[in-house]
Amino acid sequence: MTNKLLRSLLLSFILASTMMAWAQIAWAGPPLVCWPFDIGNAKSLPWGGSGWHATNSDYDIHRLVDDTLALLSADAPVLVRMETLRRATVYAMKDSLIGNQLYSRLAARAQDVHQKGNSEALALFDAGYLAESLKQANVFSTDQKFASNPGGYSSVLKAIALRGNDPEMEFAAALISIEPRRSDHPEHLQKAVAGASENSQLARNLVGHFGGQGKTFAELRSNVLSAKK
Repeated sequence: MTNKLLRSLLLSFILASTMMAWAQIAWAGPPLVCWPFDIGNAKSLPWGGSGWHATNSDYDIHRLVDDTLALLSADAPVLVRMETLRRATVYAMKDSLIGNQLYSRLAARAQDVHQKGNSEALALFDAGYLAESLKQANVFSTDQKFASNPGGYSSVLKAIALRGNDPEMEFAAALISIEPRRSDHPEHLQKAVAGASENSQLARNLVGHFGGQGKTFAELRSNVLSAKK
């Protein structure tokens, strides 16, 4: 076998593997809605099971806005915020008006001139992340549509800039930038992986969501960071 043929076969194999990994992502559905986050025993909105849409049938959806805002307190970790907003989005798929009300409340909080420092960063993150989640949830809706809220991704980027080095926010940005595919997606993923410690909750979530690039965190980190060089 010539070197030229060997290189051609190797290139074809790599391309096929990449396409298979992205096909798995596509079948899994929108990442901000259909990919639950591991938050351990942290408090979030009530849930009825392990499935991405396993809402609690006894939950009063009219409490969604107030309950979600209460859970997004200043001491809530970013991963818990992401899962809470994911659950809120799934609940809101039953009533887009409530989803739009929740976004309005979060957007107003993000624009509050009295928010400073860490509070400002978290408020911007929450509003931006929900905007992107609702945008992805629209693919499931036939009768109801969430209002278009542009600038969600840019709000998350502003939050990252204010927060400084935050690998959990970089993880969120990596998920947002998958679809539509943005050029800075690899950089977000690299920063998230580089900032995560072995056996941490973030590491588990990174493997759970980007397992196509590494079945263990050590393998994922090696593959993602080597692509940076």
